Amino acid sequence: MTALDPQLADIAAIPVRPGQSTRRRSESLPHAQIMSSKRLLCKSGAMARQLFAGRTAITGIGMTAISRESGSSPLELALEAGAAAIRDAGLDRRDIDAVLCYHMNDSAPVNHVAQLLRLPEAIWTNEFYGGGTQSASILGDAAMLIHSGTADNVLIFRALNGRSGKRMGQAGLRMSDDGEQQFTMPYGMAGPVNLFALAASRWMSDTGATTDDLAAVVIQSRELARHNPRALVRTGLTREAYDASPLIASPLRRADCCQETDGGAALVVSRVEIADAIRPASPRITAVVRGGGRGASAMDKADDPSALFTEFIADKLWATAELDPSDIDVAMIYDAYSPIVLQQIEDLGFCGRGAAGGLFRSGATLPDGELPVNPHGGLLSEGYIHGLNNVIEAVRQLRGTSPANQVPGARTALCTGFGGSYGSAAILRTD
Repeated sequence: MTALDPQLADIAAIPVRPGQSTRRRSESLPHAQIMSSKRLLCKSGAMARQLFAGRTAITGIGMTAISRESGSSPLELALEAGAAAIRDAGLDRRDIDAVLCYHMNDSAPVNHVAQLLRLPEAIWTNEFYGGGTQSASILGDAAMLIHSGTADNVLIFRALNGRSGKRMGQAGLRMSDDGEQQFTMPYGMAGPVNLFALAASRWMSDTGATTDDLAAVVIQSRELARHNPRALVRTGLTREAYDASPLIASPLRRADCCQETDGGAALVVSRVEIADAIRPASPRITAVVRGGGRGASAMDKADDPSALFTEFIADKLWATAELDPSDIDVAMIYDAYSPIVLQQIEDLGFCGRGAAGGLFRSGATLPDGELPVNPHGGLLSEGYIHGLNNVIEAVRQLRGTSPANQVPGARTALCTGFGGSYGSAAILRTD
C-alpha cells in the first residue's frame, strides 16, 4: 500500500463527530482542504487506478476516405466507418450492444446509425455534444459502460462534412448563454482561431517561444504526412512556404491551422475477455481523464488566459495511470493549431516550459525519436475528424500496422482531446 504524505495522513486523521456519518465525512471538510488533499493524492501516487483500467480494449477501427468534398451525407459516412470498425474487430453486428458518438449539430443521429447498421434493438445509445474534448474521454464512457455490465462491445463514431458542409473554421464562439459575445465580437473574437491566436500570443510572450517553434511543428507534420496514404495534404512544406502562408489571426498562419475535412471514423471497444478471444494484444484502455479550469476558454476570468486543459489534468492523468511521461512511446497530441501541440507537451511534463519547440527542431518528436508525436501527420495534415482519427492512428501504432512512419516497438500511447481550457486525455497500452 502506498504510504500517505504526512499532510494526507493529517487529513485522514480528522475525527468524526458523534452521530456524524462517515459516508458524508468529506462534507465536514472545507472545500479548499478537500481539493488540496486530492492534489496531494495525485502527486503522491496514492490515487487509485480507475476500476475499468485494463478491463477493456479497442478491437476494431474503421475510417472513410478523408476529403474536402465527400459527396456523401454524414449519415452515410458514419455507416461506412461503423461497418468497417465492426468488421475489423471480427464481430457480427448482433454483437454490438451500445453506440456512442459526439458532434456539434453536424453529424448523424446515433439512433439512425444504429438502426441502419441493423444493430440489435433496445441497445444503449447516447450522443455527446462537443468536439475535440470528447475524442479521448469517449473512450472512458465506453469503458464505463462495459465495466458496469451494460455492454460488452461499444461502437463509437464521429462523422462530419467539415469542409463541404458545416465548417468549424466559420463557427462562432459560444462564450456563454448570457450575451457575452457582444463584448468580444467588436474586438475580432469571431471564432476559435481568433481565441487561440490570442492565447498563443500570451503563451509565446511568457515562454519566449517564437514562430520558429510553430513552424517546426507544421513542417514536421507535413513531412510525415507525405508518407501517409490517407493524408489530405501530402506535400512537404519549406520554411519559406510557411512564412508565405497568409496570416489568419496573428501569430497563426493558415498553415498553423488544422485541415477542414469531410470524413467518418469509428472504433469498437470490447470487454477484455472478448478482445483476447477475437483480437489478441488489442490496446487496453489504461486511463482516461477529463477536466479543465479557467484559462483560454474564459480568458477574461482566468489568472492565465493562455492556460490549456492539460495544465489542469496532467497530475491526475499520470497518477491515475500509474505512469509518467517517460513511459509514453507515441503521443497523439490534438493539433487543431500548432502552438497548442507545444503547450500540451510542456504541460504534460515531457519537457520544461518553453522547451517544446526545441524538441521538434532536434528531431526528438520524429517516429524514431525520443518522443514520437503524431507520426501520421495529425489533424494539421492528415485531416480533421475531430480527433478520432488520431485515436485510430494510436491503435495502428500499438498494433504495429501503421502503413507509414511506424514507431518501432510502440506499446504505450497517449491521446489528447482539446477544447481550450477543458479537454481530455487517454492512455492506451498493449501487454
